[in-house]
Amino acid sequence: MHSLLAIQPIDNWWHWGRWIFFAAAVFLAIGLFVLVVHRRILYMQLGTPAPFTRFRRKPGSKSSFSGQVLGHRRLLNDVRSGIMHLVYFYGFIVLQFGAADLIWKGLNDGVPLPLPYYPWFSLSQEITVTLVFAAVLYGAFRRYGERLPRLKRGWKPSLVMWFIGSLMLTILFTLSFERLAGTELQGNGIAGGAPSVHIVEAGYAPVSAPLAALLEGAGIRPGSAAADVGLEVFWWLHLLVLLSFLVYVPQSKHFHLLTAPVNLWFRRSTPPGRLVPLDLEDEEAESFGAGKVEDFTQKQLLDLYACVECGRCTNVCPASSTGKLLSPMHLIVKLRDHLTEKGAAITSKSPWLPAGLWQSKANGAYAHVMGAVLPAWESEAEGRTSIEPTMTAQAGAWSVREGVKPEEVQLIGEVITEEELWACTSCRNCEEQCPVGNEHVDKIIDMRRYLVLMEGKMPSDGQRALQNIERQSNPWGLPRAERAAWITDCETRTGIRVKTMQEVKNRGEKVDILLWAGSMGAYDMRSRRVLYDIVRLLDQAGVSYATLGLEEKSSGDTARRIGNELLFQELCRENIGTLSKYGVTHIVTPCPHTYNTFKNEYPDFGLNPDIVVEHHTELLARLLEEGSLLPVHTIDERVTVHDSCYLGRYNDTYEAPRNLLRAIPGVSIEEMERSRSNGMCCGAGGGLMWMEEHSGTRVNLARVAQALEVKPSVISSACPYCLTMMEDGLKALSEGEKVIARDVAELLAESVFGE
Repeated sequence: MHSLLAIQPIDNWWHWGRWIFFAAAVFLAIGLFVLVVHRRILYMQLGTPAPFTRFRRKPGSKSSFSGQVLGHRRLLNDVRSGIMHLVYFYGFIVLQFGAADLIWKGLNDGVPLPLPYYPWFSLSQEITVTLVFAAVLYGAFRRYGERLPRLKRGWKPSLVMWFIGSLMLTILFTLSFERLAGTELQGNGIAGGAPSVHIVEAGYAPVSAPLAALLEGAGIRPGSAAADVGLEVFWWLHLLVLLSFLVYVPQSKHFHLLTAPVNLWFRRSTPPGRLVPLDLEDEEAESFGAGKVEDFTQKQLLDLYACVECGRCTNVCPASSTGKLLSPMHLIVKLRDHLTEKGAAITSKSPWLPAGLWQSKANGAYAHVMGAVLPAWESEAEGRTSIEPTMTAQAGAWSVREGVKPEEVQLIGEVITEEELWACTSCRNCEEQCPVGNEHVDKIIDMRRYLVLMEGKMPSDGQRALQNIERQSNPWGLPRAERAAWITDCETRTGIRVKTMQEVKNRGEKVDILLWAGSMGAYDMRSRRVLYDIVRLLDQAGVSYATLGLEEKSSGDTARRIGNELLFQELCRENIGTLSKYGVTHIVTPCPHTYNTFKNEYPDFGLNPDIVVEHHTELLARLLEEGSLLPVHTIDERVTVHDSCYLGRYNDTYEAPRNLLRAIPGVSIEEMERSRSNGMCCGAGGGLMWMEEHSGTRVNLARVAQALEVKPSVISSACPYCLTMMEDGLKALSEGEKVIARDVAELLAESVFGE
């Protein structure tokens, strides 16, 4: 019997048998694929309905759909991995045409698809196959040769490499055996009614032609039965591997091939990190926050199936890097595993096919739960960073426990531990690096909300800070009556009397700007010095401004990030009422946390969205550009910039602080390896400014160590939290006399005033 490429007539039964086997295999694979996808959609539908249309990205957005999906913008943050994935992505698109051609030839006696410039098409296919196979080898090298800490190892993470590698090899061997099986018949035209075979010239087959020559050298003669059998075997192998891969994809992390584009398309267009308000007056609500996986929105559950487990999020996480249990990647993976197991139990539909087809019950009495394993952190030196202890601890702790029903597993405690939740600084570096648009922080805050509002649980030092905010409107519990003391102190030190809005109103006057001091500026002596320099600069520029004095309260950011939405909303309403009373149209604050809350979250509760909210660096940069401030005194300092998370990643403000520094004569800027959108958190966000770290090394020490690598004389910041953390880190590392931490406003004031 001749091969499927033979010109001589093929036995009728084999011709139709091949079609029948092909149709059965394709029908079965597509059926299983659709069934698996449908069941996972059912699991996602267990979440609360989300108005997906509200999440659409605006055209031209920095995080636009096309830039993320087609341009791999986030993936290219790691250039080598990004290029490798680009080869996979576009390689598979190109190879779909080749797969169709290969299958068509197998079913139609070697007749190729009627494609124009077919030899060039064949050449493009062979080049693409080679590039994709090289990418597979390079991926294996990164995982097992370089042993990147962020990448998982083992049979399961490697299975896709075997699938892709096998697909590429079966293509090459099919093409090679095709050449051998059809060589002696090539060009003979139509014989016995069989169509002619189309074998491209060797010049258009740079891989399959040499491989065919090697096979011939190994004893497989052209036109022989061995060539026919080899062609049949590898054609079917390619088809079966391709269909098996199709069924495998939605049952693995590679479901992201389908879900990631959808996730990116529906990614919200609201400001990054803006938390969704809770309707605390909803009398029908059974609970607030996320106490079970169904409490997340369907969009949040879509995130779970979009995860590719690349580890980029964990690689940049300040908690993971300093020996805490939290790993953003494992957070998503554990939630996904729990959703899959619980969804299967609730719907009685197994997530695993074809095995689930003959199971009497969709899910047995077993479930993944967290064990009591902590990162084995050995601090060889202060400021050390490594994610390996966290990766190892997570891999060891997340395991299957027999006799446990998935629907009885507690989301907080058995899936995500409280330790993980309270380790998050809400810096959003994980989200900035995620190539599929996952949002980790809002899930953590939702679980914190449940702990705080429904169970009254939080670390004791966090609880103390919230009690102080509730009673005295500041985290230290200092008297409310002292909130305006900085005004008198400022006059003593600078000779400038800062007016209050009440005084301005009583005089029948108006000011252009409300200067919001914030709790740090009002109470913390170090932060006051920054505030005084801002006052001096505003006065020098002739800006009309006033402050609230005793009427100012906490913005509520700390309360909200810790999870006390009730306290936040009370403070929010009170502050909005005060702002409305004075008709405020423009707010300037030195605190990025207050800045972000006013600008992006207060409008949800009634703050006029037309009110301009600026960070002090934005205002000062504008005054410099207008010529209202002139930095004339030289400051010979080597400055490195620490970017505030809430100024940078939350509000995309990176240039304003640097523009101030560039305007100062004598200042040279030395960027850290991790800066701007990839800058590491100081460790104070998410309410952790008021909590102690109990494992690994302190985040601020790790960040200061990174800053010291560029040998600066000054670590510059634009946030009172960051300034405090940098100074504490310098003292702990005994660098406090050699290197100092200063706000950019202090450096600018020194250059403007000479002192």
